[in-house]
Amino acid sequence: MKTIIGLLKKYFWEGQKLNEKHKEQMKELPEDAPWIKKILVKHKRSVGILIPFLFVEILWWCQAIKHDYFSLFVEGDVYPRYVLSITMVFGAAVAGMTSEGGGAVAFPVMTLALKIRPAIARDFSLMIQSVGMTAAAFTIFWMKIKLEKNSLLFCSTGAVIGMIFGLEVVDSALTPPQKKLGFVCIWFSFAFSLFLLNRQHKRKTYDNIQNMNGWKVLVLLITGFLGGIFSSIAGSGVDICSFSILCLLFRVSEKVATPTSVILMAINTCVGFYWRQMMTFSGVEDESWSYMKVCIPIVVIFAPLGSIISSHFHRQVLAGLIYVLDTVALVTAFVVIPITLELGLMSGMLLAGGFVVFYCLSIAGQKLLPPQELTDKKDLEGPKGELNTGCDSV
Repeated sequence: MKTIIGLLKKYFWEGQKLNEKHKEQMKELPEDAPWIKKILVKHKRSVGILIPFLFVEILWWCQAIKHDYFSLFVEGDVYPRYVLSITMVFGAAVAGMTSEGGGAVAFPVMTLALKIRPAIARDFSLMIQSVGMTAAAFTIFWMKIKLEKNSLLFCSTGAVIGMIFGLEVVDSALTPPQKKLGFVCIWFSFAFSLFLLNRQHKRKTYDNIQNMNGWKVLVLLITGFLGGIFSSIAGSGVDICSFSILCLLFRVSEKVATPTSVILMAINTCVGFYWRQMMTFSGVEDESWSYMKVCIPIVVIFAPLGSIISSHFHRQVLAGLIYVLDTVALVTAFVVIPITLELGLMSGMLLAGGFVVFYCLSIAGQKLLPPQELTDKKDLEGPKGELNTGCDSV
């Protein structure tokens, strides 16, 4: 029993990575501090969830009562819209807990299971994440959870350009089946590469990018640009791109890369939503507005809640969630979508090419380790070059 409790604490209650300023506030809080200060410091987590929740819920209920949003829940072309509301309970929690935004759940569910056009699913993903991910981002900032600030700055810059380029050029060049399969194949490749990387015992990770320089800035800009293009097609992508580069190449811990990717996706979806509605000729799909209206009260609570829960998880648990999500999405896509020769070849090339790219990133990340870290790793190796089995896998 003690062993089971110990494992649960290790993997599901490891503790949050908070910045030093918040740690000092917790230690220096005097016993006679005003009650409001005690609440803001000691119950920072609850307050961080409550603020965006109350703000958005009050506005939504005012609009819902005036414009009768309630009837939208039971309407729908194929399925009643409340089906998507239920889906987004899980989708919003995943968005807050992992590097994969709510769109990573909403897009495959809408296009594969609910038979909704990819354009509607993409617009909905951008729109709903601009609410849910922004609420989660507020909670992360409020809790002062550690972030990789270089990624926030440079990936966001590249993502804005990529999002606009994707919406104006790339999106119209792809067919709906290509969009669906491309999305799941590329991110399954990433999940498999991350799985292989995490099989290394005692893998060294950092809380930020080490020895930041010009070429690393360029890598982050390109990563953001590519992620912006993916987001313009499927509603999410820059979060997973950033997460993959941080974890595989720069060896940043999943516990830091995950909240960083949430902030990035919050910024990117707001940009995409604005550009899609205000700067394109057609604007957002009408049906996407209806889906958004029935999901806002859901995501505004479950996305921040997910970000808080995941901040306590061991990084291996966060990685495990990604393995499961991407595998389920890939299998579902191959079951639901009629695979032609062209789509089969495209999927195979994306899976193989994606795996090669991500695997090369992980190898490059190993070579970028400081000399001291490489020396420490050799000290742990046994006579056959394998790590001693007495070391726990982290």
